[in-house]
Amino acid sequence: MKLSQFSFHLPESLVAHKPSETRDEARLMVLHKDSGKIEHKIFKDVLDYFDDKDVMILNNTKVFPARMYGNKEKTGAQIEVFLLRELNREMRLWDVLVDPARKIRVGNKLYFGDNDLLVAEVVDNTTSRGRTIRFLFDGTDEEFREAIEILGETPLPKYIKRKATAEDKERYQTVFAKNEGAVAAPTAGLHFSRELLKRLELKGVDFAEVTLHVGLGTFRPVEVEDLTKHKMDSEHFIIEQNDADIVNRALEQKRRICAVGTTSMRAIESAVSAGRTLKAANEWTSKFIFPPYDFSIANCMITNFHTPESTLLMMVAAFGGYEHIMNAYEVAVKEKYQFYSYGDAMLII
Repeated sequence: MKLSQFSFHLPESLVAHKPSETRDEARLMVLHKDSGKIEHKIFKDVLDYFDDKDVMILNNTKVFPARMYGNKEKTGAQIEVFLLRELNREMRLWDVLVDPARKIRVGNKLYFGDNDLLVAEVVDNTTSRGRTIRFLFDGTDEEFREAIEILGETPLPKYIKRKATAEDKERYQTVFAKNEGAVAAPTAGLHFSRELLKRLELKGVDFAEVTLHVGLGTFRPVEVEDLTKHKMDSEHFIIEQNDADIVNRALEQKRRICAVGTTSMRAIESAVSAGRTLKAANEWTSKFIFPPYDFSIANCMITNFHTPESTLLMMVAAFGGYEHIMNAYEVAVKEKYQFYSYGDAMLII
């Protein structure tokens, strides 16, 4: 398929800049992928579509406060440093993006916070904006993490043109987040409240957790018309044996297995055994899913509404059927659904 086939007009007014007032009261579009039928609901109505022994697969990655502001030695120029991933815990080496990049060279020192709570040295250039930095910090790992927590900001996507707030710290994180390592939230999971999870549990729904640390590549535009030539960024994912067992039991019993979000879907599709069951894994994936694609594990999916020409929209179209999804998006625009990270949700069954 071609990139241009995933283009549609998205009015700027439909891109959500704030979360819904209550997590589980965002709007929900339900798309039946066999018929293309569409229903309009509220997110907590997902309860009505699941029964005893159905499984929901949640991505339990935790967003860390990855956006930091520092000053360059000597000139004092303000620099934004976006922490991408930790390369070496003991040496405190990190892959980062810097802005403005032209001012930051190998050997420069960067100072963060009052009294220079953290100091870092640039040790390598990786890409035009990418650098490897080493934090010069003598305390314990716990103290270092606390310093990042104090100095870092919630890494809201760049299209949200406002400063991150205390509300974002809570709302740009799922209620089931536990394994720190993401620089962007697995946004479909943001709609689940603790109450809704409890009600699903009481109904007999099982939960399996995976960890996929969402990287900035999730926002990277596709720049080639021929999709087979697009390369995805690698993301680290972990699936424990116990969670794979929960999913495989449901597969055997032909239950509803729902991937909550494109990140959960990418993780499970990157860990399919020769017998088309889910296997435990601790790996990196650069899997790019676009139509046509034969899914092995999930038969149901919860996702947000994605932007035109994004790899996320392509995966959803592979799962729900290209025509059904593009039609559903047309309806979503007409009905003024909110799009993107803080937007409304879609259940594909």
